[in-house]
Amino acid sequence: MAARISSALAGLDAIRGDLADFYRDLHAHPELSDQEHRTAAEVAKRATDLGYEVTSGVGGTGVVAVLANGSGPTVLLRADFDALPIQEDTGLPYASTTDGVMHACGHDMHTTCLMGALKLLADARSTWSGTIMAMFQPAEETGRGAQAMVDDDLFARFGRPDIVLAQHTAPFPVGLVGGHAGTAAAATDALRVVIHGKGGHGSRPEATVDPVVIAASTVMRLQTIVSREIAADDAAVVTVGSMRAGTKDNIIPDDAEIQLNIRTFTSQTREKVVASVHRIVKAEAAAAGAEWEPDISVIDEFPVMVNDADAMAKTLAAFGDVLGTDRVFDPGRITGSEDAGNFATAAGVPLCYWMFGVLDPEQFGDGVDPVQVVRDMLSGKIDLKKVPGPHTAGYAPVVEPSITTGVTAMTTAALTWLGAS
Repeated sequence: MAARISSALAGLDAIRGDLADFYRDLHAHPELSDQEHRTAAEVAKRATDLGYEVTSGVGGTGVVAVLANGSGPTVLLRADFDALPIQEDTGLPYASTTDGVMHACGHDMHTTCLMGALKLLADARSTWSGTIMAMFQPAEETGRGAQAMVDDDLFARFGRPDIVLAQHTAPFPVGLVGGHAGTAAAATDALRVVIHGKGGHGSRPEATVDPVVIAASTVMRLQTIVSREIAADDAAVVTVGSMRAGTKDNIIPDDAEIQLNIRTFTSQTREKVVASVHRIVKAEAAAAGAEWEPDISVIDEFPVMVNDADAMAKTLAAFGDVLGTDRVFDPGRITGSEDAGNFATAAGVPLCYWMFGVLDPEQFGDGVDPVQVVRDMLSGKIDLKKVPGPHTAGYAPVVEPSITTGVTAMTTAALTWLGAS
């Protein structure tokens, strides 16, 4: 096993420059969920040139690349490629050229690393047997992309995998890889709340029911769900990410809109938090004398992501052999959410999902020990507000050795699960 992994990775030096160019191009041309047409075309062309059987338009803009190489396991390798509605503020020479859109979650890095792994695996096909099924997935940020590909007769068309492997960038020092067995990422419920008041002139608030005041009270009251309704040994997050109302300072509007995001790890807590949100939203409107109940609708949802314990142990052990055991760690469960698990759930197979660091260690201080940085991050000793992370305008993975780490991890994982030739 070690010999064939080493043999495959030996080809990485020759493709680093091309992969870096590919990454910079993707970063400069981000596309929002379900609009990834340019990205999908670039991915399809590259995978075709590598000798994979490529199908585009799966589940919308998704791309599936298959390489059958004799009998053996079918291994699904997944990367997502959508961007976010954020104005980039990194100052990078290859920063986004699309106003208000940015690869602020590292999906461009995921795509680049999977493409690099596909190249190494194709070149090393004499050392393994089985089938590689690569998923370049749209719309992860909305929670709809993976399921859309599944619903597009994914497994009937391309076969059923034996395992699903996926990775994600993380705001750790570059070169580190982390994975957690069991419940690894939280469920998400994103809700839109429209509060209906009665508008009027700003000089006569007594003639109105002010939805801005109701929205403000609602936002503050929602913060008490976690602090006063969830047990100390449980976990939940409630975030109001958007509040919009009105057009002018002296006009009280008819409506106000709140968008909020809920993260939980169990179905019981999930149900409790969602019910509490509904209760508070309606109660605040009633307390203000609103004539109509607020409208509450779902924006998107993610299930809890669960890593198979045996699959994670096997894969992390392989990472330790290649990267060094001091570079592999357990980050615990995260409150972020992911839809990669939808592939594994639909196929009824194990999921193995890990994260790899992409930040310059110097961002954490001069001459720091990367492993100690992770320990300090997990223990709360590092102020994370000072470290640009995913979904922020300043998130800027270092090109190298991030690409090397991601390609190494994905190639190693794939060969760990593919058969020997």
